[in-house]
Amino acid sequence: MDALDLARWQFGITTVYHFIFVPLTIGLAPLVAIMQTIWVRTGHERWLRLTKFFGKLLLINFAIGVATGIVQEFQFGMAWSEYSRFVGDVFGAPLAMEALAAFFVESTFLGLWIFGWDKLPKKIHLACIWAVAIATNLSAFFILAANSWMQHPVGAVFNMETGRAEMVDIGKVLSNPTVLAAFPHTISAAFLTAGTFVAGIAAWWMVKLVRAGQADKARDVYRPAVILGLVAMLVSGVGVAVTGDWQAKLMFDQQPMKMAAAEGLCESTDGASFSILAIGDLNNDCAGVRHLIEIPGLTSFLATGDFSAPIKGVDDLQAQYEEKFGFTDEAGNPASYSPNLAVTYWSFRLMIGFGVGSAALALLALWFTRKGRVTDNPWFARVGVWALATPFLASAFGWIFTEMGRQPWVVAPNPNPSGVDGVWLFTARGVSEVVTPTTVIISLVGFTLLYGVLAVFWYRLMHRYAIEGVADTEHDPSPDNRPDEPDATDRPLSFAY
Repeated sequence: MDALDLARWQFGITTVYHFIFVPLTIGLAPLVAIMQTIWVRTGHERWLRLTKFFGKLLLINFAIGVATGIVQEFQFGMAWSEYSRFVGDVFGAPLAMEALAAFFVESTFLGLWIFGWDKLPKKIHLACIWAVAIATNLSAFFILAANSWMQHPVGAVFNMETGRAEMVDIGKVLSNPTVLAAFPHTISAAFLTAGTFVAGIAAWWMVKLVRAGQADKARDVYRPAVILGLVAMLVSGVGVAVTGDWQAKLMFDQQPMKMAAAEGLCESTDGASFSILAIGDLNNDCAGVRHLIEIPGLTSFLATGDFSAPIKGVDDLQAQYEEKFGFTDEAGNPASYSPNLAVTYWSFRLMIGFGVGSAALALLALWFTRKGRVTDNPWFARVGVWALATPFLASAFGWIFTEMGRQPWVVAPNPNPSGVDGVWLFTARGVSEVVTPTTVIISLVGFTLLYGVLAVFWYRLMHRYAIEGVADTEHDPSPDNRPDEPDATDRPLSFAY
């Protein structure tokens, strides 16, 4: 393997690993803020206990997410320095905005929230967690704006003298139609992840307590958490479907090769079907590919809204790109402009398929919690635990599809009117010209080992606090509840980690 292959593996591994933590942080921060808001408005102690319980899990996840995200930024300037040289004028702007306008706000107010329980007034303290929730989602927008520019360049020109893309309109970069579709889709997926997380853990505890003869506690504490998670899953599930359809139509317009690869569609077809199962050689040449189970016309509908619309296949698009770009490989053969069909095809289906876990939990929650009920059905607890992983996997495969489907481009060409023709970059030309395979493989092994250790710590901490459950009692720690206590500032933190 050369430096390019190793650098792609390294960035892929670190990115997918980092994104395990991202959707939970994005979605769980607002849910914790909602729990605390209900406590402040109603005074019900159970919501204070739930806020602190899920707040601990949020902070563990946040800390690991920050640590793993830093590695990505170093890779831009090291293994992918040629990419950074080409896009730095554009790509750096939203990343700087993310740090200054979002991450600093997020981390500052998170610190105030952690250590301010017995020092800040209730409403001020509540405002801190809402600032964290808003900043977390704002951070996601700026990151997605940078990534969406790679999918669909806008607001930039190519400078022939410097050989770089240069930004001319930051407004177009931040209002890119691609980010306007990607942001609500990503946020919806994050809320689906967080809703599944809250409902899954609460479902397990509900069943455990009812079977232990503590149905009143299950009904008082964990049933409201299941309901909150259920509402988040239902609303975000609709959001994922609607925004996913929006993205599919944009993808067909901006990156038709990705759409064809997602279906494993080798030949152009009118009224293209959506295949649930395909067999044959999906390694870029489509030899003997057979679609065994199909939904007629669905791919055409996803792409255009018309069940009978024509969809160009991989072979025709390859010929079209050969004529437009004319690149050749080292042997003088025409360059391949299609992504790895096997990875693109299956990651698209696994992204959709793993959403079934959240749907199954939502259906069971609707049934077992109807009319104020709690349940001791062990299947509800099992599905709650099993479903925890499914939205994480769906999100991971969604990013694999998004990034792998863009190949062989790291900045995709967009000659249509809404894009910028002439601003594009092959992935092979983005890797550093001086980094050796040995250097990359040493860092790849080092990161893999380090991330393995972090994964163990993350799992053990999440598991430890999840099985501890919600505290049996919790007193209002805010200073307005004990203004005459002389040693209030000397008390240990009531919400420490």
